[in-house]
Amino acid sequence: MAGDGLKSAALPVDQAGRQYHLEVAPGDVARYVLLPGDPGRVDLISSYWDEKRLVAYHREFKTVTGRYRGVPVTATSTGIGSPSAVIALEELLRVGSDTFIRVGTMGAIRSDLPVGTVVIGSGAVRLEGTSRQYVIPEYPATAHYEVIMALVEAAESLGVEYRVGLVASTDSFYLGQGRPGYRGYMTSSSSQLIPLLANARVLGFEMEASAIMTVSSIYGARAGCACAVVANRITDEFIPGRGVDETVRVANEAVRVLSEWDALKEESGSKLFYPGLLRGRRT
Repeated sequence: MAGDGLKSAALPVDQAGRQYHLEVAPGDVARYVLLPGDPGRVDLISSYWDEKRLVAYHREFKTVTGRYRGVPVTATSTGIGSPSAVIALEELLRVGSDTFIRVGTMGAIRSDLPVGTVVIGSGAVRLEGTSRQYVIPEYPATAHYEVIMALVEAAESLGVEYRVGLVASTDSFYLGQGRPGYRGYMTSSSSQLIPLLANARVLGFEMEASAIMTVSSIYGARAGCACAVVANRITDEFIPGRGVDETVRVANEAVRVLSEWDALKEESGSKLFYPGLLRGRRT
């Protein structure tokens, strides 16, 4: 036995299955989990729920579980960056969750992407280092198609302006996103990063999606992301908070949509959702 009743140094969990970082155990969380970076955004997310309860708050990881329109749902904050996001993902998977939506913010690198738009990530450029600890760099970071469709369905039903496309996930808010560092420090690769990615039709920068998508794919879980564009590097606008409420509403509604589709899959015996399942229900 390790200290504090943990099973071992290699398996940092107690006898009840409570996880070392998140301090959650089986039964504490829902299968559907929304993953904001900011602990404060957990409160905004859960403000739309029918009911909620604080499960745990340890370090940057705040976990609240409740119901949104009758659907069990959890929100867990991950802090900034992919290392802590994947710690949260690992521990949530171990206590029973299997569907994850990052609910975040991003900076656009296209002039035609206004501040306030909700971006639904179809995949991510892996510029972070965490996912490389799991698999070779050539392995793609892709969102699960059911999560993408549920987010689109939610945005359409709510009348929220949105775009679908690729994002780039970085480990650095400054040089890793083409910003100068302290005293203007810059590298040649950093100075060329924005035009390189924009030319490849990447929509913008954020810091967690590629690791969440990659690790979820490896484990057979579903993942996706919805990010509010709060900055545009081309038009040089930065309005913190713009579009965040809309992104939260879309993510919450996507959980309800996924729950409906999962019920249809169970009824029909289908492993995957496809539009014909909806036609079958209407008939």
